[in-house]
Amino acid sequence: MASPSDSAGGGGRARDVADPDHPERSAPHGADRPHPDTDPGRGRRIAVDVGSVRIGVASSDPDGVLATPVETVPRAKPNKRSAGPAPDIARIAEIVREYEAVEVIVGLPRTLRGEKGTAATIATAFADQLRAAVSPVPIRLSDERLTTVSAARALRDSGVRARGQRQVIDQAAAVSILQGWLDERSAVLRSVEAVRHASSEDDA
Repeated sequence: MASPSDSAGGGGRARDVADPDHPERSAPHGADRPHPDTDPGRGRRIAVDVGSVRIGVASSDPDGVLATPVETVPRAKPNKRSAGPAPDIARIAEIVREYEAVEVIVGLPRTLRGEKGTAATIATAFADQLRAAVSPVPIRLSDERLTTVSAARALRDSGVRARGQRQVIDQAAAVSILQGWLDERSAVLRSVEAVRHASSEDDA
């Protein structure tokens, strides 16, 4: 596995694409959206798809254009006697450091009706643990409806069978989560830049 080294710093908060001035009005409850006010700028992003057995991990290039798979991390069983972070948290924190990530995107599973269930509770708890392990790198929760299903379908259509390829599917789901975040971030930043450009022309 490569150990890239481009980086930048900062944070980012939730919103729906339509209203950059009022992100709090349209973001799904508990989910984040890219926002220019707190965007960390150039640098690699890491995304994780948290499952009950495995965690898919994906990364972006430093310019935040393309998401690619990294690896699949086995979930660790809870061990209250252990003083340090669980092995799965420790491994993902290590990946964040290796890639010098500027933010981490955690998929927040939702039902078809947009409601939070058990899987979302697990993902949120995992995000809280990871936040402590990678601070000050910000953690984002991104609406992750059907990404695993979409990843499995895409792999099947490309000739990869789901049976025996669970790890590949987990990574593909993480790629889907991250690519969605990157695409929305790009759209948000372009929109803001266009507004600023129009404003400067009006002032001129």
